[in-house]
Amino acid sequence: MFQDQVPVSNVSNLPYPAFHVYSQTFFSTVFRPSNIAAWIFAVTFNEMHIYSVSSLTKELKSLVENKYRFIQVQGEISNLKVPFSGHHYFTLKDDGAQLRSVLFKGQTRYLEKPLQDGQQIVCHGRISIYEPRGDYQIIIDTVDFHGSGLLQAQFEKLKKKLHAEGLFAKEQKKALPLYPKTVVLITSATGAAIHDFLTIWRKRAYPADIKVYPVRVQGDGAAEEIAAAVNRVNKKLPECDIIVLCRGGGSLEDLFAFNEEVLARAIAGSSIPIVSGVGHEVDFSISDFCADVRAATPTAAAERIFPDFFVLQQQLIAAKEKMTDAVVEQLEDYQQRINQNRRLLGDMNLLFTNVSLRLDHAAESLIGTMHKNLSHKEQIVNQLSVNVQNLSPGNRLKLQEQRLTFAKEKLSYLFRQKLEEKSSSLARQSALLDAVSPLATLARGYAIAEKLPTDPKKTNLIHDASQINKGEEIRVHLHRGKLTCKVLSSS
Repeated sequence: MFQDQVPVSNVSNLPYPAFHVYSQTFFSTVFRPSNIAAWIFAVTFNEMHIYSVSSLTKELKSLVENKYRFIQVQGEISNLKVPFSGHHYFTLKDDGAQLRSVLFKGQTRYLEKPLQDGQQIVCHGRISIYEPRGDYQIIIDTVDFHGSGLLQAQFEKLKKKLHAEGLFAKEQKKALPLYPKTVVLITSATGAAIHDFLTIWRKRAYPADIKVYPVRVQGDGAAEEIAAAVNRVNKKLPECDIIVLCRGGGSLEDLFAFNEEVLARAIAGSSIPIVSGVGHEVDFSISDFCADVRAATPTAAAERIFPDFFVLQQQLIAAKEKMTDAVVEQLEDYQQRINQNRRLLGDMNLLFTNVSLRLDHAAESLIGTMHKNLSHKEQIVNQLSVNVQNLSPGNRLKLQEQRLTFAKEKLSYLFRQKLEEKSSSLARQSALLDAVSPLATLARGYAIAEKLPTDPKKTNLIHDASQINKGEEIRVHLHRGKLTCKVLSSS
């Protein structure tokens, strides 16, 4: 090719043949058109540098590798192949182009999960040319799945913003109660995290009331759902002592619901202390920085919240023994000092008799007070033990079974009583109805007479003989049956 617009005076300073630097204008003035073809042929084969395929490929490889030494390329995995060598060969493609890619076996140990066709990834590496085929390719050092590098950038940006606003400040952190009574667990109802948390609670036998608020912990809308749960617990359960955000480990994308600003502000605005037990020990989320206490795992959160009941009991017993030994030791020391002073003072026993009595009384009072306090502590421990037993599912089931049996017996008794009342009432009403019934009167030999009606819907009862004329037909109702009669005479 020609390098146009390069001055002739600079030709001697250029590292390539003069033919490449002459301007097109100079070229057209020196040679006639009839001689151009012959001149080009001569110069090309006599003066132009001729590359071999290998040398040209090496030079291009050097240029490409120096130019694209550290790059990031995003695309979709296609035609993934893993031969016996353990290297990963695949094509990284998008809608408009594709790029050969290789991930050597030694780098696969840094993968978060295995590569698969169809995955969207971000590759970090360098561009190189594979000389035997002349193909350019990317040699990959690390892989981010689903654009986790972008998620990490969003995480750092939000972290910096909230830190500047003071949401992570230590002075805003609320202290956890030493002995919480009610704990609300905001987590997935089907995840393993809730089982890990409750396992520690059961092992420590601590008598706390655990309430579970089920939410989604990953996916679109999960952060808003968790934030709404935090706000609702603050509003509807003010008696709650601690809120625990609980979720097991996962990738940065899986845990990103806990890196959303809406959840961070809900945590910061909570009047109830919040413990963040999200992920594994190496995982950090925005909720960890905003929460009052960060626990490395759900298990660690339970260990941080619940004291061990049996350890407390042992500590109380040890404290009681230590206090008793200290008091006895101090009293013995006082007694030894008194005896020593008595020996030094000789016959001054009468002078110190009153003081000794007061000391003995004070010792008795102190021991009595000590026993009283220890008894009170023992009562507390016993009450806690009773509470633990009462909270046992077996005891609760027995109590509910007794209540159900009592309710069934009571319902049966009330039903029989009501049935008897209704039967008695029905008998009385039946007797009264029978007493005033005209059928009872007919049964005693009486009858009811009426005119034969012209209108079937009307009846004319006969109360007076003057109502009937001779020769008319009447109907007579008896206790059993009816008679149609003809009047022969009336009086």
